[in-house]
Amino acid sequence: MPIRSSLLGAFAAFAMGLVASVSAAQTSAPTVKHLTNPNPTHLLFVGNSYLYYGDSVHNHVRRMVAAAGLGDESDLKYKSVTISGGALSDHVIDSYILNDRLRVKKPFDVVILQGGSALGWSKKRPAEFKATVAEFAAKIKAAGGETALYMTHAYVPPHKRADPGMTAVLAKEYTEAGNAVGALVIPVGLAFEEAYKQRPDLMLHKSFDGSHPDLIGTYLAAATVFASIYGKSPVGNSYDYYGKIDKDMAHFLQEVAQKTVTAYYGR
Repeated sequence: MPIRSSLLGAFAAFAMGLVASVSAAQTSAPTVKHLTNPNPTHLLFVGNSYLYYGDSVHNHVRRMVAAAGLGDESDLKYKSVTISGGALSDHVIDSYILNDRLRVKKPFDVVILQGGSALGWSKKRPAEFKATVAEFAAKIKAAGGETALYMTHAYVPPHKRADPGMTAVLAKEYTEAGNAVGALVIPVGLAFEEAYKQRPDLMLHKSFDGSHPDLIGTYLAAATVFASIYGKSPVGNSYDYYGKIDKDMAHFLQEVAQKTVTAYYGR
């Protein structure tokens, strides 16, 4: 059997299991449903390669904000600090929130924290992640910013740890961590699950590893960040990565992002 056919067959079976797991998954409700600052202009993303694949999530979000007329792109100071394969605890947040180190003229309004993908299966990572979030959130608050958490997506085949129940685990860990420190949680992982629920044939991940996001996965993540941070629907946003993303696909991903954010926050 050709490798591609084998992979698609494995993914189709996985997607069916994922869809079945959606109704069974119980996600804790987030206590923080919007930021204090409704229109932040200075954002910092801290995480790993999940953020920088596909021309980096922060670039797509900034362009969506500009396309929505919420700010001029030149005035939107977005930065991304990533460590390949890194856990959140690998970062030194102190140097990042000293805004002059990253050549911005004012403190960051929002710092978005993303944990490593091992959070979904490691026994020791959840406690370490929550301790790091608490430590970083306190420092971010002292620097005058707000903390948000970027809920990661689950693995899919051919990743050897692909598990239809992983999204529920990640949603639980991120929601609990966010609630503990009063941080907004951005439900990217739930958006991936919703997209696969609606279109099991979709490939939001890189086909070679089932872990990193493909371009449309990065776009979906950015639309979810946009809807969560700015409280505005991404549906109808004209930004399509300069024509690289089919308009019908962009519209579908925007709708998934908005549906997920609405359901997660109940707003």
